[in-house]
Amino acid sequence: MKKFICIMCPKGCHLTVDEDNDYRVSGNSCNKGVKYGKAEATNPIRVVTSTVIVNGGNNQLCSVKTADGIPKKSVLEAMREINSVQLKAPVKIGDVAIENLLDTGIDVVVTSDIQAS
Repeated sequence: MKKFICIMCPKGCHLTVDEDNDYRVSGNSCNKGVKYGKAEATNPIRVVTSTVIVNGGNNQLCSVKTADGIPKKSVLEAMREINSVQLKAPVKIGDVAIENLLDTGIDVVVTSDIQAS
């Protein structure tokens, strides 16, 4: 049995996932909890947010995030790669800072505009 607190809505239901019974979820108050509990028990993913250095811009940093969740076990390695990136201004929201992060098929995208100085 694994226990999680669901983050899919503000209720924060305390979920129990029975791995020996086809990942049966209990403690949920809606179907979102079932989906979240099963996913968290079998393949937890996280959206990673961070900043990267921007050269020649009106700000030295811009915010970025993964376009979708990546495996939780890969977050530290992903942060090492994200921290190694330097972009050149200008950058716009939606620009790809890293394509196919760690061969996950997920891009890291820019989430703030930085103008060239």
